[in-house]
Amino acid sequence: MNLNEKTIAVIGLGYVGLPLAIEFGKKYRVIGFDIYQARVDELNRGEDHTLEADLVGMKQACDAYAATGKIGLTFTSNVEDLKQANIYIVTVPTPIDQFNNPDLRPLLKASETIGKTLQKGDIVIYESTVYPGCTEEDCVPVLEKFSELKFNEEFYCGYSPERINPGDKVNTLTKIKKITSGSTPEIAELVDALYNSILENGTHKAPNMKVAEAAKAVENSQRDVNISFMNELALICDRVGIDTNDVIEAAGSKWNFLKYRPGLVGGHCISVDPYYLAHKAKSLGYAPQVILSGRAVNNSIAKFIADKVLKIMIQKDHKIKDSNVLILGVTFKENCPDCRNTKVVDIADELEDFGCNVDIYDPWASNEVVKHEYGKELVPAIDPDKHYQAVIACVSHNQFKTFDFKKYKDQGAVIFDVKDFVDRSLVDGRL
Repeated sequence: MNLNEKTIAVIGLGYVGLPLAIEFGKKYRVIGFDIYQARVDELNRGEDHTLEADLVGMKQACDAYAATGKIGLTFTSNVEDLKQANIYIVTVPTPIDQFNNPDLRPLLKASETIGKTLQKGDIVIYESTVYPGCTEEDCVPVLEKFSELKFNEEFYCGYSPERINPGDKVNTLTKIKKITSGSTPEIAELVDALYNSILENGTHKAPNMKVAEAAKAVENSQRDVNISFMNELALICDRVGIDTNDVIEAAGSKWNFLKYRPGLVGGHCISVDPYYLAHKAKSLGYAPQVILSGRAVNNSIAKFIADKVLKIMIQKDHKIKDSNVLILGVTFKENCPDCRNTKVVDIADELEDFGCNVDIYDPWASNEVVKHEYGKELVPAIDPDKHYQAVIACVSHNQFKTFDFKKYKDQGAVIFDVKDFVDRSLVDGRL
């Protein structure tokens, strides 16, 4: 297969799909597809609310197609446009449901859409995070059903897990090493060549798709478990009466100590992927212990923070009911607008259950998104005349590093630092 003669369709234009479509659009003919017309319209205006896109590169790719039609990028929500594609790359979200089970509906719906336009010789590459075996066991049957084509005879698959880190302007798509795999040795070579054509640091070609799927789940499960250990350490240190960060700094003087930090674990990967791995393990008759215990610890931290703040407020003789609490930051990480699976709202919920009036301020987050996803209204600005009984620094946005915590400290407010970036002399508590 001559890659230069093929058209690529990227299904899903979010944090993962858009950067991918842009980079491939610099070398190939690319169709960026999303079911949401508003997203397509936004991109056609040259805008990106995720702040992940190389807007200059996007314009160049779009202009290239407009000029020649042989390479470049276009955006659409019209399924009929997908019939032009020979290679499909699926980057839709793979969330969990209310019971922490994998929610494959977006993935299977995307597979159905592709199946209706799939032609002989086409390749479908999945980037969405799944459990080992999901591509062949869940997605392929859908592709076969709606295409009426035979897997590995009339169409093929690949798996290359995404490694996008929202807000990271150093480890960007083209600078990371990517895992690739294919449903046959020949397709594995082609998928590997395709990604290598846009990457600076090459690829790691896995022996099969199940290995590639497992590797993705393991990457984030390992980080989740490591952070859970530090969070458990924070719970222990609180009872001992010592500072967790002091302990980490002391232990970090040993050459092989890994300096993970305690904190809230949210986002689209670390707080979700372990459940995919656990789901597969349980389906095979093994009840995972470490993975799920780590998840339980990390899910408990928001309540611990809220309860700790309330205890300190009581110690300072603050009335809890109708007290004003200011939360700084709602995104799941700093300097990024991504609010997926943020645990900050759990802190707000706990405080509100005790009768507190909670203001959440975040210059990076979209009020519309936060309201839709969590039912919370962000304050557009901090009222300088409002008196707060507590201020909780949840996210270390650059804007908050110059925040006047001393002003509120002098007014008697409890200052709690979740991310260890506030002047320690001003802090009443931290993880």
